[in-house]
Amino acid sequence: MKKKTKKEKRVDLAKSALIIVDVQNDFCPGGALPVPDGDKVVEPLNKMIAHARKMGWPIIASRDWHPKQTTHFVTGGGIWPVHCVAGTKGAEFHSELDIIADGVIISKGMGSAENAYSAFEGKTAVNLSLGYFLTKMELDKVFIGGLATDYCVKATVLDALKLGFKVYLLKDACRAVNIKPNDGKKAIAEMKKIGAIITTVKEVLGR
Repeated sequence: MKKKTKKEKRVDLAKSALIIVDVQNDFCPGGALPVPDGDKVVEPLNKMIAHARKMGWPIIASRDWHPKQTTHFVTGGGIWPVHCVAGTKGAEFHSELDIIADGVIISKGMGSAENAYSAFEGKTAVNLSLGYFLTKMELDKVFIGGLATDYCVKATVLDALKLGFKVYLLKDACRAVNIKPNDGKKAIAEMKKIGAIITTVKEVLGR
């Protein structure tokens, strides 16, 4: 096998994107649906954001952006308390997450009968799907972290794999809901089995 040159390796790295899943106030301590230690993902993700900017990667942040009335909420027959209602403080990104200036925002769960756990079910401000955006940018690798490991992160990872992307899960930049004990660990094992590469921000930055 021909050994890649340094130039070829740089080209490979340039074909990556960082996807940050649902690091919103309502999923952090004090929010309507807090993930245990959900705010602890901010520091490692900010390190990855800085790295992504240095490398010229697109930085993509998904958000739940629900209507007030939806079957996703327990008030509409769903399983979740009311959270991340579009335009509310709870739906805003964590104030210390450094993505606002240059991030591509993916909004999801906007329909009245829509769960949309995966970022790939959302749309950009100009109505592009995440899959279409990544493909048009000719990207083939994605690094994923955020909230929560056992729900929206897992759904996003699985969809990315189905679409043929090489997926790196940033384990230290995720936290799980863990409605049942070890749901997070089981989700990571499932993602790994299907093809995700389990890594950490520290490992990525140390490469």
